[in-house]
Amino acid sequence: MAWSYARVAAAALTFAAIIAQLIRTTERALEATTDYASHVPTVVANFLSYFTIQSNLFTAILLVVAAVWAWTKGKDAETEPRWLAILLACLTTYMIVTGIVYNTLLRNVVLDQGVTVWWSNEILHVVIPVFMLVDLFVAPKRRPLPWSTVGIIAIYPIVWAVYTLLRADMIIAPASGNPWWYPYPFLDPHLVPGGYVGVAGYIVGIAIAIVGVGLLVVWVGRWRAQRRVAVEAAVS
Repeated sequence: MAWSYARVAAAALTFAAIIAQLIRTTERALEATTDYASHVPTVVANFLSYFTIQSNLFTAILLVVAAVWAWTKGKDAETEPRWLAILLACLTTYMIVTGIVYNTLLRNVVLDQGVTVWWSNEILHVVIPVFMLVDLFVAPKRRPLPWSTVGIIAIYPIVWAVYTLLRADMIIAPASGNPWWYPYPFLDPHLVPGGYVGVAGYIVGIAIAIVGVGLLVVWVGRWRAQRRVAVEAAVS
């Protein structure tokens, strides 16, 4: 039960970080003097198209849902429901990968989202990924999941990548005026050596990371369940 308060606190911190960065990004659009940079709907849509923003937003919502479940139906349950376990596995994977990708590929790269709010940036790319890693190991009533869950985990990143690549040439970049917009430089064939082939290489590498982290997340859940059963058997 106590961990539920930590989850709600992490969710509140995440919401605050997202809102703070959205406000600053919108302010920059309102201050712009060109049509493409001052188009607020496009700027907001771009902001919400970042994998980091989406995964953090979904994580914050899920942490609140998980806490409410723990305080209500979870009181008498031995393990969390399957749907909650799957969603936690998915978002834990996405957040860990977000932390890895940002801190290895993007830490010193200025992204086209307006002036970065430094504390918001650290919360979304460091604090919450670390929190979800800790949550994986300490959150009570974890349900073991089948290995096939990794396939479910991979669905959203694939959909996001397809959406991003299809949308890119439909958008004028607010910061530069280029007739394309990619949320991350490693997805931009105009910047990556080798063009789309180079982009494909990055996508494959990140896909491998997602599958690898997903396997780890599922394994930890299964290991914790086995350990719980062993402890209960020893006590009885």
